[in-house]
Amino acid sequence: MTNLLSPLTFNHGSPMKNRFMLAPLTNCQSHADGSLSEDEFRWLTYRAEGGFGLTMTCAAHVQRTGQGFPGQLGVWSDDHLPGLSRLAGAIKNHDSLAICQLHHAGMRSPADLIGETPACPSNNERAGARGLSLEETRQLIEDFVQAAVRSEQAGFDGVELHGAHGYILCQYFSASINQREDEYGGSMENRFRILFEIIEGVRARCSRDFILGVRLSPERFGLQMAEILTVAQQLLLDDRLDFLDMSLWDGFKEPVEEAYAGKSLIQHFATLDREGVRLGVAGNIRTPEQAEQVLAENVDWIMLGRAGILNHDFPARYAENPRFEAVTIPVSRDHLREERLSEGFIEYFGGTWPEAIAD
Repeated sequence: MTNLLSPLTFNHGSPMKNRFMLAPLTNCQSHADGSLSEDEFRWLTYRAEGGFGLTMTCAAHVQRTGQGFPGQLGVWSDDHLPGLSRLAGAIKNHDSLAICQLHHAGMRSPADLIGETPACPSNNERAGARGLSLEETRQLIEDFVQAAVRSEQAGFDGVELHGAHGYILCQYFSASINQREDEYGGSMENRFRILFEIIEGVRARCSRDFILGVRLSPERFGLQMAEILTVAQQLLLDDRLDFLDMSLWDGFKEPVEEAYAGKSLIQHFATLDREGVRLGVAGNIRTPEQAEQVLAENVDWIMLGRAGILNHDFPARYAENPRFEAVTIPVSRDHLREERLSEGFIEYFGGTWPEAIAD
């Protein structure tokens, strides 16, 4: 048995049967009101059936006005509970942990999609976004926590807080975007305060066995490596958490900031101290060999994105033959249909990666 197939325990909740997590993937398949569609149900449960030890939803928005893309799954209303419950139950029936990723797009919410001016930590003329008041910031924290409570009510094993890729939590973290002058702006401690208050709220109001993870990215959107490394270290020593998901795009490249040259992005984070909190990475992992290479860098689990789209049963096939030949791009539309992508998801996939579809 390779390390990729060994179980993984967490500070809270059930263990993962292997080290394969399905990345939270935008797929534009749910209904306009945020309720689960049959297309999204089929797409996600097929990955659980394919052997993923943990199956994560796409980014699910915690406020109606936090929607980032059409067809996004919602977790902001009790009206979403029937679909969420059905999804969580079906994932768990395949012996896969069910995790809901909690998200708010902030200034990246299209105004024509949400029907109003998008929100941001402070006024942002370039994005056409308005700054949130102190009361609204506190409501945002409450809505993240309430979305976690709702996810647990639906039967999910846990949640991940989406603090990466320039969405609203990331906007609070960024010294260039966040121009607030209250306790949620200014110093690094203040800018990251929102994350730690959400963590405290989730842990206080969800059960002892509820899994809690955080996603961070170290570059772009005004983020600074020094700050992300500092916060990542705090999180890896925080026993309220279960895992830290570092989304690196390409983990084997060196950081953009010259001061951190000489080591890959993975190496910068894998050498941090940790006590019980599990560290995983996402970023351009497409083949069994790359998966093994990443795990050998002293991380605890890997997350598959595009490889999980193209190979719903990547973990199961790896268990049968660690040298199986994974499907890579370009692929046909028929292959994507066989992998249970809807026509809308196929169009989104091809629009995001034009080189990915052969016909």
